[in-house]
Amino acid sequence: MTIKQGDPRPVDEQAEKTKDLVQLARLALAGRPQDVQTYVTRMSRKYRKLVPDLGEQLKELLKAAPTRKSPLRSETMAAIPLDRDSKLDLLRVESTGLLDHEPIWQDDIDESLRQIVLEHQQKDALHGRGLGPTRTAIFTGPPGVGKTLAAHWLARELQRPLLTLDLSAVMSSYLGRTGSNVRHVLDYAKGLPCVLLLDELDAIAKRRDDDQELGELKRLVTVLLQEVDDWPEGGLLVAASNHQELLDPAVWRRFEVQIEFGLPIRDAIEQSLMLFVDDPSALDDTWSAALAEVLIGQSFSDIERQIKHLRRRAVLKNCELSDLFPVLIRQNIDNQTKAGKKEIAARLSEAGLSQRFVNELTGISRDTLRKLSNTQQG
Repeated sequence: MTIKQGDPRPVDEQAEKTKDLVQLARLALAGRPQDVQTYVTRMSRKYRKLVPDLGEQLKELLKAAPTRKSPLRSETMAAIPLDRDSKLDLLRVESTGLLDHEPIWQDDIDESLRQIVLEHQQKDALHGRGLGPTRTAIFTGPPGVGKTLAAHWLARELQRPLLTLDLSAVMSSYLGRTGSNVRHVLDYAKGLPCVLLLDELDAIAKRRDDDQELGELKRLVTVLLQEVDDWPEGGLLVAASNHQELLDPAVWRRFEVQIEFGLPIRDAIEQSLMLFVDDPSALDDTWSAALAEVLIGQSFSDIERQIKHLRRRAVLKNCELSDLFPVLIRQNIDNQTKAGKKEIAARLSEAGLSQRFVNELTGISRDTLRKLSNTQQG
């Protein structure tokens, strides 16, 4: 029996050990390694006074463990896993909130994403048929087409926080620990009702037959695949890759849903322009069509960047945004095919611009512009 300082009640050491052992076994059998580590931390502090030798041994075990403390899921504040060398957070945590704007997707992408949400919202119905909601999804496509935005949208619709793996931190200077970092991040996220985004997956899941890569990075792929296989049903793991050709073939088989995000089509570009100009009245149908034509082949982020630059310029020059639309066309016209330039020239002529001005913007001769105009009138 031991009496704690300031507490007149005796403490039964054996009873305390029995209670702690049972709780540890319960956490371990439930597959909650992060919770086990937190509980051992508490035990270490408690037994430093009750049983100093035991408390010291637990303390040493924690020092040798690959992560610092991790919270029990019942606790309000969650300790984000750290890289032991850099002390940087391995995750970026963002609470569910409003998006800057509603996403613009093609119908097939929209349908796939909404089904994921519906599956999680109606998981009981799926369970009744021996099924479960989608646990893992991978988004591929060039940068700036909405992959990360889709992860934010899923988190908002599911009313869960979004956890993003910070690859700059997880790639430890000691490559042998990078696999541990990945495992700790995924183990941590498994215990939380969240959406976990593994951004730029190709950086850590490269093809294992790439002879130029170090053996340690190849082993990292194996760690990643094991963790994805073990992802719990209640959570949602989303991976995004700009370079799907770099992914190990085994990675594809681990993801239940695969969604490819392509560059926006003309209609999607016109919708995005209405969002990015801020004042839709500055963009009539003719300018919208002409700008969409010249911006085909660019990502949403590229288009937004150019429109934002144009808006700043309009403020500084104290002019209307539409006055600068020709500047945007001139900047992008060189990337167009001859047929594309003719289409843009025809739309600009319809807008009432002089043939001389259209010729300066597009390089299409006035004779050609007259023929295009006669063809349209005919």
